[in-house]
Amino acid sequence: MARRSETGGRLDDAARAGWLYYVAGRTQDEIAAAMGISRQSAQRLVSLAVAERLIKVRLDHPIAECLELAQRLKQHFALRYVDVVPTDPASTSTTVGIAEAGAAEIERWLKRPDPIVLAVGTGRTLKAAIDQLPAMECPQHRIMSLTGNIGPDGSAAYYNVIFSMADAVKARHFPMPLPVLVSSAEERDLLHRQSLVQRALKLGEEADVAFVGIGELGPDAPLCEDGFLGRDEMARLMEQGAAGEICGWMFDREGVLMPGSINERVASVPLPSRDRATVIGLAKGRRKHLAILSALKGRMINGLVTDEATARYLLSA
Repeated sequence: MARRSETGGRLDDAARAGWLYYVAGRTQDEIAAAMGISRQSAQRLVSLAVAERLIKVRLDHPIAECLELAQRLKQHFALRYVDVVPTDPASTSTTVGIAEAGAAEIERWLKRPDPIVLAVGTGRTLKAAIDQLPAMECPQHRIMSLTGNIGPDGSAAYYNVIFSMADAVKARHFPMPLPVLVSSAEERDLLHRQSLVQRALKLGEEADVAFVGIGELGPDAPLCEDGFLGRDEMARLMEQGAAGEICGWMFDREGVLMPGSINERVASVPLPSRDRATVIGLAKGRRKHLAILSALKGRMINGLVTDEATARYLLSA
């Protein structure tokens, strides 16, 4: 018989302890007895299961204050869908809470029996949401990437989520075989004429729902950190009035796409029509306040997953 590796065996034990604790409702003393270990070992295994993200917790009870904020946002910005999660004042994470809520909404769409086209953007928040998805069999659906999955150096873009989704969701997946930004409008037009890209562009028009991140601007913005934009170019864009970006598309404080060369170089699929599709942005935090507000003003999105603190800012701005 093949011998389990020490690491694999410990994770197996952690998964078993986590299942007994969170699913079967056993106490740590009962887990210790069932597994023939000490109570302290049982406690450590349960903690390891959480630390290794073997356990994913979902809160099903609606919180009244969050529901009220969501309803006000929905009415104020004429949105189709809003989910507001509690704010953890001590947390510095830009994804915790909204990633779990976003995953739950993605899962609800994927559980639909009728075929849909589900589009996804890119970024850290979306990747965190996709990491929360359970394994699913969805052969009736098509999942496509709105943004290119190639980095500026030709490598696979780390935060492009289409490949992460492919691991979790058994459905047809359609990546966008381009970078987010190219060198010129002429290069983009040339690339967009390729047959594979033409199919992705057509599929984007057919999307029923899209899940996108909302990017803030500045020298530490994802487009700069990932090497697509130089910090000097970012500074010039902000001087010209740029307030945020979605899938590389730059928009101003009124949510209007920026004129000029920057958006002419974006190789991403245009966002689906908000008249026919639900386009849900996942974002929270002070650094993203302006970008989120601007996207809502211009109806770049018609759905939002955010937290209480951000919701209050949006309603008071």
